[in-house]
Amino acid sequence: MLNKRSDKVELLRIAEAVALEKSIDKEVILSTMESAIQKAAKTRFGIENDIRATIDRESGDITLHKVLKIVENLENTDTEISLIEANKIDFTNININVYKVENLEENKTEESSEETLEKPNENIKEYDLKISKKEDGESISLGDQIFEVLPPVDFGRIAAQTARQVITQNVRAAERERQYNDFIDKKGEILSGIVKRLEYGNVIVDLNRSEAIIRKEELIPREILKNGDRIKAYCYDVIRENKGQQIHLSRAHTKFMEKLFAQEVPEIYDGIIEIKHSARDPGSRAKICVTSKDSSIDPVGACVGMRGSRVQAVVNELHGEKIDIVSWSEDTAALIVSALAPAEIQKVIIDEQNKKVEVILTEENLSKAIGRRGQNVRLASKLINYEIDILTEKEESEKKQTDFKEKTEVFTKSLEVDEILGQLLVAEGYSSVDEINQAPIEEISKIEAIDDATAKELKERADEYLKKEKEIIEKKLNELGLEDLLINFKGLTPGMLVTLGEKKIKTLLEFAELSTDELIGSYDEKKGKRFKIEGYLEEFALTRDEADSLILNARNIAFK
Repeated sequence: MLNKRSDKVELLRIAEAVALEKSIDKEVILSTMESAIQKAAKTRFGIENDIRATIDRESGDITLHKVLKIVENLENTDTEISLIEANKIDFTNININVYKVENLEENKTEESSEETLEKPNENIKEYDLKISKKEDGESISLGDQIFEVLPPVDFGRIAAQTARQVITQNVRAAERERQYNDFIDKKGEILSGIVKRLEYGNVIVDLNRSEAIIRKEELIPREILKNGDRIKAYCYDVIRENKGQQIHLSRAHTKFMEKLFAQEVPEIYDGIIEIKHSARDPGSRAKICVTSKDSSIDPVGACVGMRGSRVQAVVNELHGEKIDIVSWSEDTAALIVSALAPAEIQKVIIDEQNKKVEVILTEENLSKAIGRRGQNVRLASKLINYEIDILTEKEESEKKQTDFKEKTEVFTKSLEVDEILGQLLVAEGYSSVDEINQAPIEEISKIEAIDDATAKELKERADEYLKKEKEIIEKKLNELGLEDLLINFKGLTPGMLVTLGEKKIKTLLEFAELSTDELIGSYDEKKGKRFKIEGYLEEFALTRDEADSLILNARNIAFK
């Protein structure tokens, strides 16, 4: 490969050409060549030796050295030499030089492992910064290194192939590093490229000297892309990988829509209009919530543009995706009303603590609020970060009556009180026996027709009932045969465990395989009729976030 007959100047020209073609520093190419020559030379002189190669940056001359470290206790004669033997060497020989190494132990310069040879940049730094030639007459000492020039050799076919592999591998690694450095600052931006090829549903995009990947799940559904198509996509991640793609793009990400609006609406780019939240069903429908820092500028109108020109440009890029633009409001109720448009809302009941909302409307507006397959309410829920439960006026009235009746029955049975007293407790806001048990006597006695003695009796009955219930539940759990992993899983109460066991969910794996809707219930629509799907733990009033967290934690344990 490289020998006496090699054109040394041509070697430097090759390094320069490769560096220019791959957009890599020329020094990296030369350092890679040095590593390759070192590796090939080891096959000629013995892999047990510490062989180092240098290429003169001006002339292209290649020099090989065998390196021996001066030590006190000789352990390896191939890479070490004792101080006594070193003093016997004739250093007037021009082919032998002594170098002193600074911070040898800290920088580990003496190591000449295959890992070091695979990192030529670090190798060069060690030569330039940590190893310095001793002057004539300067005594040698422990830790110094002796560099002996080796004769030029003609590398065999195997050595040449080995060197070529090292160069190819290191150039590829340097190219990947260059790609990473070029694109890490572009994370979070929209990039343009040309579709290069399709692989198993994924799209490989040519970004000019670099490639990126759009995975199948990050594409807009039903969008047809062909080789040669010019596309835009959102760069959501740039990572280092030994093999494969480093630049990950998405056309389904919500940020892609936001960045497109920033390109089309100057007020967003300038920061006058701010995008608060957004939600997407890629290729179908999206909602975006905007607000203006300048009271004279209508944020919705600015995003729509003259005759809808601005929003239409975004819609066209998103493959016809319908976009609802909602004006942001600090008033959560007003924001919910806007988010559920075009439905007209009668009443909004907000539970700030559990991030839940009940929306009451007429029967005529029900289908509008829910949308096709629940799309409108689902996107609105993501937009405002609240769980939305939609009820008609009739359903709300029935729900109130049912809840009042059920809570009254709980108190009459568990506390052994008459129906009127049970209704009084429910009317005052108490919803469970545990709340009665936790409430101070003074608070309960404030209820009309309840004195201190009655309040005390209620608390005693509540405490006794809860103890008995705990014993019953523990006995029931044993009878149901629930797995210990599920019983000890954090977040599930004894009552929840009994309910799960009765519904044949007896292991943590079975629980982890449930969906959130299966856990807390949901609504669906079929042939224009809306119906309720009961959830396994619906009676325990879990929020969607709480249910999501339980399932996610269960999956992390069960699927390990």
